[in-house]
Amino acid sequence: MRQLPAAFGGAQAAQLGRRLAARLMAVCIVAVGLAACSEATLIAHGAKEASRHFGSNQELGRYKVGNPYKINGVWYYPAVDYGYDETGIASWYGPGFHGKLTANGEVYDQDALTAAHRTLPMPSYVRVTNLENGRSLVLRLNDRGPFAHGRIIDVSREASKLLGFHRQGTAQVRVEVLEAESRQIARLAGAKNVGPMVTAAPRPTVTAQVTTQIAAAEPTVRTDATIDDTPRNQSRPPTVIATPSTDVSVTAPQPGALYVQAGSFVDPANAVRLKSLLRPAGDASVTPAEVNAKTFYRVRLGPARTLAEADALLAQVIELGYSGARIVVE
Repeated sequence: MRQLPAAFGGAQAAQLGRRLAARLMAVCIVAVGLAACSEATLIAHGAKEASRHFGSNQELGRYKVGNPYKINGVWYYPAVDYGYDETGIASWYGPGFHGKLTANGEVYDQDALTAAHRTLPMPSYVRVTNLENGRSLVLRLNDRGPFAHGRIIDVSREASKLLGFHRQGTAQVRVEVLEAESRQIARLAGAKNVGPMVTAAPRPTVTAQVTTQIAAAEPTVRTDATIDDTPRNQSRPPTVIATPSTDVSVTAPQPGALYVQAGSFVDPANAVRLKSLLRPAGDASVTPAEVNAKTFYRVRLGPARTLAEADALLAQVIELGYSGARIVVE
């Protein structure tokens, strides 16, 4: 299950371009109007633009969301989530996986700008910000992982160098999905009905402000691989190619405190009950948080003074039977 990322472009761009060109000719021959040819042309252009920004000798893997799966006693629920925004701990992986297949069928390249995530669609684009030094970089997801407790994303060796945590091995990060770019690359990878390819709204340089996405204790499971949120009777905006930048942005660092979150509930009584059950691991707190106009009650232990301390605290919580606990940054 656990294998590592790769990027696409270079020789793959040539191969992908030839295939898209062939498809384009077929579409233009049989299409009943110029609209189909125009759309195919823009898709081919998108492949060229993406390959120009993410060069590699490998094929762009297939689009994949996947079904719920269980690793080391923990269930994960892959889903399309264009609002994903989470803070936590990042790690990196390299030589041991270089050249092996990723979860969506690519060949991992440790020198490419890619990453692995446990639930987001592959491929997708995310912006990863190192909260400890302010460095920010756009990466392409093409693999599943990490499955080490307390880590939310695994980046390639090259990405860890650019983000400034290659030597230390881990970093506090914020991970945000780039919606427009993710829709575009999903379509290029073969997804259907992912909505129009649109230009992303201008994005200011990402600041290192910590925000944490809170999930319900029992999240809704969504296993469909594609979505289209445009009403059928509503005209779509013009199709325009959106290409993410590979440049590293740097802002003021703003590291946060480390907590172990054991659960998040709509019913405060459930949160209080969990707090009492966690007593062997320490004195937990229950704090309310507003997410999408709904109040959730988070059960957390900490703050931990170091990542090693947070890992040890997380291990205690898992030992008590709460395998879904995670480290968060606030």
